[in-house]
Amino acid sequence: ARDFYKIFVKGECILTDARTAEMAKLTENTFRDINIAFANELSMICDEQGINVWELIALANRHPRVNILQPGCGVGGHCIAVDPWFIVDKSPKLARLTRTAREVNDSKPHYVIDKVKAAASRYKNPVIACLGLAFKPDIDDLRESPALEITKHLAADNIGTILAVEPNVKKLPKKALGNFTLVSLDEALSQADVLVVLVKHK
Repeated sequence: ARDFYKIFVKGECILTDARTAEMAKLTENTFRDINIAFANELSMICDEQGINVWELIALANRHPRVNILQPGCGVGGHCIAVDPWFIVDKSPKLARLTRTAREVNDSKPHYVIDKVKAAASRYKNPVIACLGLAFKPDIDDLRESPALEITKHLAADNIGTILAVEPNVKKLPKKALGNFTLVSLDEALSQADVLVVLVKHK
């Protein structure tokens, strides 16, 4: 395998056994998931305590050994949202932090949905614009996207008219369709009573 990869790989080919190699891949994604979970948990705590989480993280990150990530509406994609469960499955009694991080990140979309519903309840027939459907900024990948699930959930709950903005997708695939309308950012801004920034696209 090393000889084959050396034909085209410019970087170093590091050898180990198959179990360690697979665990390294899972560990990289689990490390990201745990760090994202801390940011997401902080965002919910700060919301409850009336603290601006963005300011808090910027202040905490001034410490040279602290690098807290930015919170979001959950964790998506085909790796980070899935890989930690393989570790939990193999060592359920020991992988407590890994499981808790997954639970925090899996719960964040529900937290966002509740916040949106509370904001929308001030209007008789609210128009809600969900900005961003991809699983992370500046891509067109909708796999395991919490933003897409939030948008579909809000539409299914019939709390108002749901508009969706996803500048990186021209047409939604069938499995991504829901009871919402894909519109431009300008349309969403002109019509919406409630704006929900789900993905930080440029």
